[in-house]
Amino acid sequence: MILVIADPNPRATLEAIAAAQAVAGSDPIKVVLVGAGGESSDALTSARVDAFLILSPPIEAYTADAYTAAIARIVQAEQPRLVIAAHTYQARDVMPRVAARLDRPLVTDCIGMTPGSPTIFKRPVFQAKLVADVVPVGPTPHFVTVQIGAFRADAVTTADQPANAVTIEMTEPIEVRQKPEPPFREAKQAVDLTQAARIVSVGRGIKGEEHLQIAKDLAAALGAEIAASRPIVDAGWLPSDRQVGSSGQTVAPKLYLALGISGAIQHVVGMKGARTIVAINKDPDAPIFEIADYGIVGDLFEVVPAMIAELKKA
Repeated sequence: MILVIADPNPRATLEAIAAAQAVAGSDPIKVVLVGAGGESSDALTSARVDAFLILSPPIEAYTADAYTAAIARIVQAEQPRLVIAAHTYQARDVMPRVAARLDRPLVTDCIGMTPGSPTIFKRPVFQAKLVADVVPVGPTPHFVTVQIGAFRADAVTTADQPANAVTIEMTEPIEVRQKPEPPFREAKQAVDLTQAARIVSVGRGIKGEEHLQIAKDLAAALGAEIAASRPIVDAGWLPSDRQVGSSGQTVAPKLYLALGISGAIQHVVGMKGARTIVAINKDPDAPIFEIADYGIVGDLFEVVPAMIAELKKA
């Protein structure tokens, strides 16, 4: 059996379910909801799983000690072979604690899985320059977190009817020693690029801040969000919440347009999960073309205006 630990972000939970479905075979999949709301959605309840395990009473506010104790109890009761969660900030905080409490191995930030006996987990190493095959050893359950965007939320197999909801009663109270502070809130201009269906991203090829408007015009014509590689953010041309890459956001939109982006691995790890990648670069040997579905070798200052003109005709 495989347990999926739900995240406050339903899309992240769906990606974890997609990973579980990829390696489950005939094993049942159960989704654990620990918190008091925010973990479920219509898309989540339509996923083909065997049960939703709902903690009662739920934990009102996240603290590492409360979640660790609750998840550890559920894992001990259910005895799964795998426990999977999306590699979010919350999972990074709590999953190592649960694995350590139960003295079980943890494989983090996986980007792929090969089903079998044993299951092989693929994760980036050396700043994503290499991908290692990892096989956890020792008794089950084994704990796994999957990189955001590595498994597509829209690839989840759905069911005609929602799975049964099973209440898990905490017969012994959970001791909460930590006191949570108010949730961190981004500045008003912050954007969650992980939710964007289309993204227009710019790199060094934009040459100067005064040229950003051409990318913004293309984004407006496509109904897309604007994003950037790290050099653009470091230069102060766009805020940090617009950065895509290993030190920014990891995205998986339906369409990703890379304008003047060379394709350094630090950027690619943040957007390679996009369904369709279109690259525009005047360098025919730019690494971005190795992962692009469509590539245009040309000057973006000539190509992009032509694209905008055609989009306005549609």
